[in-house]
Amino acid sequence: MQLSAADEQERDMSTIHLSETTTVTPEQFVAGLTDFGPGRQRLFPASSDEYLKVHELGPDHADVTEGSGGVWERLRYDWSDPHRVTMRTTDSNVWGGASGHTYTLTRRPDGTTAVDAIVVREGRNLKGRIIGVLLGSVAKGQLRKALRSTVAAIEARNQDERPAAGAARP
Repeated sequence: MQLSAADEQERDMSTIHLSETTTVTPEQFVAGLTDFGPGRQRLFPASSDEYLKVHELGPDHADVTEGSGGVWERLRYDWSDPHRVTMRTTDSNVWGGASGHTYTLTRRPDGTTAVDAIVVREGRNLKGRIIGVLLGSVAKGQLRKALRSTVAAIEARNQDERPAAGAARP
């Protein structure tokens, strides 16, 4: 049986769902996700400063190339919705056009923020397909660990900006 082009694309894609809880506000988390300055790799270990190139930066969007370890991608960031950041892959040496990330941020009554991340990886070539399969299966724990690390780094960066205990939160 021969697969259609759409079936082949879906077969070569991994969709990974991740969730974390943070003490920062959605606005603070978005500010961390969209900080493209030096030291970005402290927030995102898979985004080495040597790969980072900002092609365009607007008030609610950016066009950025980032990566590490021989894997890079150019992403179109959109944070026009203050509770959602989408990052669509527009070019990469391993990821196809269906790849990207979506972060949805939900403020909870207890003052914490739910961070729901969806990572889609469509392998553009053999290397991308292999990495995508690994990320969707045995290496999913690495993505979880990376998200936890990012959450902790954004919290640490914002610890002086947090409201005092019992203070009203937005």
